[in-house]
Amino acid sequence: MSVPAPTEESARTLLARPGFTKLLAYRIFAMLSYQIVAVTVGWHIYEVTRNPFSLGLVGLAEVLPFFCVAPFAGYLVDHLPRRRLGMAACAGLVATALVLCAVAFGWLPFHGVWPIYAAIALTGMVRAFLSPIYNALFARVLERHQFARGAGLGSVFFQAGMVVGPALGGVLVGWGGKGVAYGVATGFAVVAMGCLASLRVTEPVHTGPAAPIFRSIAEGARFVVGNRIMVGAMALDMFSVLLGGVVAMLPAFLQEILHYGPEGLGILRAAPALGSIAVGLWLARHPLQQHAGRVLLFAVAGFGVCVISFGLSHHFWLSALILLFYGAFDGVSVVVRSTILQLATPEEMRGRVSSINGIFISSSNELGAFYAGTMAKWLGLVPAVVLGGFAVLSVAGITAWKNPTLRRLNLRDLQ
Repeated sequence: MSVPAPTEESARTLLARPGFTKLLAYRIFAMLSYQIVAVTVGWHIYEVTRNPFSLGLVGLAEVLPFFCVAPFAGYLVDHLPRRRLGMAACAGLVATALVLCAVAFGWLPFHGVWPIYAAIALTGMVRAFLSPIYNALFARVLERHQFARGAGLGSVFFQAGMVVGPALGGVLVGWGGKGVAYGVATGFAVVAMGCLASLRVTEPVHTGPAAPIFRSIAEGARFVVGNRIMVGAMALDMFSVLLGGVVAMLPAFLQEILHYGPEGLGILRAAPALGSIAVGLWLARHPLQQHAGRVLLFAVAGFGVCVISFGLSHHFWLSALILLFYGAFDGVSVVVRSTILQLATPEEMRGRVSSINGIFISSSNELGAFYAGTMAKWLGLVPAVVLGGFAVLSVAGITAWKNPTLRRLNLRDLQ
């Protein structure tokens, strides 16, 4: 006797599941805490040093610990209770914000910037756990046939945090000062911890001795490299953001090309996130199943076209509209890649695979900003961005040619 396929619930039905809503709440409150701290620290450091180079050191102080910890974070997520590990990570966010709050109010017996950099280094280590924990618990609170729709909703909440967090951080610094902003970030991290504490979810049972840590990490890396669909989707995302990232260049475009005031920076920074939120809502209501590989490749190509168009635009509101579509195409890529990650990863490897995915994403964002600045210095602002857009188109074309497995992907085949 054949078993009928499960029916797909609506996005509203998924949000009515307590486990899923608590997991989404954990994600957005942890994101808000992290984003408020990131915005406030930039203001704090520059206020103390009056040296732009010190702002670059903030990013370095965070990304280096992240890269060092991420592979081990994935191993721990696969071998320890995920909910408790997530609560410990949120406690790390609390500790970071409290240290910075103490620095801001002058409660520490020592002065200087090194306590700020130390707190940011702790943030980098903690951040290595946040996404792997979310992705591992995601697969415990939803059924496999709900992953595509759930990934869309997860993208919406993530991008909402990316929009609201920096804006809220700026408002808090302007209204109450750095200490108040750090205090609110502390509260959000506590709420995120509470969401995980109240989450009722079954954890996978580990039988037998755990594999040696480095062998286990290498096993996760071999799995990703050996899966043509997964490694193709990750590489597409990494190279498109690495070669086509324009966000780091927005202040220069505002002053040299668009001739718009500093208030335009907030509009241009928000436009990609708003586009991503819109497409995430659409995909939550209409999840992709058929021709997902082709849609992913067309989205990356559209991303490249938007990069070229932005580089050639000389009108502020046209540039803002282009960035809206830029974010929408990137949002399609994020949702499809997240769904592939959930469907193609075995339960016992979710932490390690998610950590590898996080390294791909973080390296593309951080190195992308460095690449964009270097190319702009060598070639000029507009030629560098336009060349990056054509490079993204080339990456999409080469991937479509060399990876037919990804090109022909239907998500139903992975369920």
